[in-house]
Amino acid sequence: MAKHFAVVGGGWAGCAAAVELVRAGHQVSLFEAGRTLGGRARRVSTGGASLDNGQHIMLGAYTECLRLMRTVGVDLSKAVLSLPLQMRYPPGPAGMDFVAPRMPAPFHLAFALLRARGLAREDKLSLARFSTTARWMGWRLTTDCSVDELLERFDQTPRLVQLMWRPLCLAALNTPTDRASANVFLAVLRDSLGARRAASDMLLPRADLSALFPEAAASWLAAKGGTLRTGAKVTAIAPRADANGKWQVQANGAAVGGNWLSYYDGIALAGSSSATAALLEILPETAQLAQRLASQPQESITTCYLRYPAGTRLAIPFYALVDDPAARRWGQFVFDRGQLDQRQDGLLAVVISAADAAAELPQDELAASLAAQLATDLGMPVLAKPDWHKVITDKRATFACQPGMERPSNATALPGLVIAGDFTAGDYPATLEMAVRSGISAAGLLAKA
Repeated sequence: MAKHFAVVGGGWAGCAAAVELVRAGHQVSLFEAGRTLGGRARRVSTGGASLDNGQHIMLGAYTECLRLMRTVGVDLSKAVLSLPLQMRYPPGPAGMDFVAPRMPAPFHLAFALLRARGLAREDKLSLARFSTTARWMGWRLTTDCSVDELLERFDQTPRLVQLMWRPLCLAALNTPTDRASANVFLAVLRDSLGARRAASDMLLPRADLSALFPEAAASWLAAKGGTLRTGAKVTAIAPRADANGKWQVQANGAAVGGNWLSYYDGIALAGSSSATAALLEILPETAQLAQRLASQPQESITTCYLRYPAGTRLAIPFYALVDDPAARRWGQFVFDRGQLDQRQDGLLAVVISAADAAAELPQDELAASLAAQLATDLGMPVLAKPDWHKVITDKRATFACQPGMERPSNATALPGLVIAGDFTAGDYPATLEMAVRSGISAAGLLAKA
């Protein structure tokens, strides 16, 4: 029998939950406090430009993301640029060039290692030992530890740690290696390096993050009879004991008049951890869960956009960068947005993960430091003086992915109430794929109830 569910939060987790519920034959009302869908991975408009609130890389291993994108009509051949696994630094003695050819696994990694430039023989042997031993261990430790401790156990060379493992950990977990979970890091490597060749492909979004999936999902939901309410911040939820287990939602947006709305058969809370905690703490049965969510340590991400004259281009779509905060070198990756979307010709995006220290700087100072770093590393003096810049920092971009961290399940103590988000229990860190998987799991719980 078809039921009517409310999904609170129009980010990737909420849109995934809504799509899965409709696919199961149910009716859905989706509430989003903002005017733009996507949550912490969305489009922002600033200075007349449409930018993302942060640069993302997807992987071929993101099976659920890619499945749902296809479901709602996204043409992946146009929506993303697919690149083979790579870690490429600007040419010079400080960097390396590691590119996996499009060959069946595990030969693609073997050939990438043989052909890699900038790594000594001992570095290559170290990486080979790591991959072989991790595969033999099933890509999991019996007792979790930090990534630093993992790399020390596996006798990884300092150069390999600097140029491969540390930047990969920061990009995937948004947590420094000295306090990042080794098991979560291994899970990411298992489903990319340790899986079929296509799983290791790097997928760079060509569309903005709102258009990439959330807005396509909203159009698909509308065509299926779903209801979307943007600008409607949910301020309270409550079970109705006199209404046969139904739930009510109250929102303060003009679209819903600030009143209690019609009854729902269940609710999926799919906002940020702090927004979800604020709604859960209202109910005695979920107050303890609210405290757990509110106390999750958070990490920031900064993206600095630098605009140059049209025609300014990098040799490849993105480079890794050697960061050194002590030397005011903050950039970890730089992306040429013009190679992803011709309308952004001349726009570079520099990403800083675990960005608390960088985010404390005045924005003009940080942008100038990043521009100087690019000019030096890429040997392009013109990059030292951008025409325009914009710094976007999300101080609560992800949870800090620490060893042994217990993340909450999708279920709550109340029937018909579930939570979804990249902060919930799962193998993956706070990524788009984890958000989507969580939304799918939450939808499954509601559909079965």
